[in-house]
Amino acid sequence: MHVIVATDGSKQSLAAAKHLKSFADPDKITDVSVVAVIRPLASVAFADDVSDNKGAWPTGSFRDAAESAVASIAAVFDGWGPKVHKRIRSGSAANEIIKAAKQYDAGLVVVAAGGRGLSDSVLVGSTAQRVQHYAPCPVLVVRPAPRKGRKA
Repeated sequence: MHVIVATDGSKQSLAAAKHLKSFADPDKITDVSVVAVIRPLASVAFADDVSDNKGAWPTGSFRDAAESAVASIAAVFDGWGPKVHKRIRSGSAANEIIKAAKQYDAGLVVVAAGGRGLSDSVLVGSTAQRVQHYAPCPVLVVRPAPRKGRKA
């Protein structure tokens, strides 16, 4: 089975990749594609909160930040078993993740919910929701862990 792991460069997308690895059987997964999507006309840079460059002022292109984030997420799967592919796409995040799932005949898509959202409640219309609705295969949506002191 081919698994798509989407990243927006957020810590939540890193947590989603680690969550997949925590329970999935690497013998049943043939390939993992770590996918980042760059929005071509975005006014906000692709944020990379997961690599060694996190928190640094972006000095390269959006593509450089995306490549760095993809490499950091891909490193989660180093030595795990399945072949890992690093992929950068351009366009609408949800559309490109869905296209990748179709193109690579994915058996599962892993996305983080609320990776770049302004609050826990900003999920309506989110990338995760669109991917979940339109993907050609099952979708694992990994929600952020509840903050301490908050009631569910």
